Amino acid sequence: MTAVTAPARSRSTLTWGLRATGAALLAAMGWLHLELWVDGYRTIDVIGPAFLLDGIAGLGLAVLLLAVPRRLLAGAAALGALVSAGTLAALLLSTTVGLFGFVESTAAPLWWETFWIEAAAAVVLTGLAVVSRRRPA
Repeated sequence: MTAVTAPARSRSTLTWGLRATGAALLAAMGWLHLELWVDGYRTIDVIGPAFLLDGIAGLGLAVLLLAVPRRLLAGAAALGALVSAGTLAALLLSTTVGLFGFVESTAAPLWWETFWIEAAAAVVLTGLAVVSRRRPA
């Protein structure tokens, strides 16, 4: 291994590690929202459909993140980061001031798990978007 290829290999390993971690976090976020939707959130106006959409989006983005070619990875990671950050913001809004007339509680099932998964996804995917940007030749 030459000195030129070592940084490239290290960068590739980091990129794949962030990609796999980001995909796992998005899938977990999606699964949590689908689980909560099935457990009763589906009956809440606006929130129910949003949970279903977020569940599908989380799982779909996880697959996209693993399947997208390297040249599109930064965009896919940024999209995943925005979705997870937006979902986290909605969780925090619903817990503090309410969202669409619905007020959540930190005592709700899976609240803390959702919080940490969404926060971690936003951080990991933002890092992946930065690391995977195309460098000028």
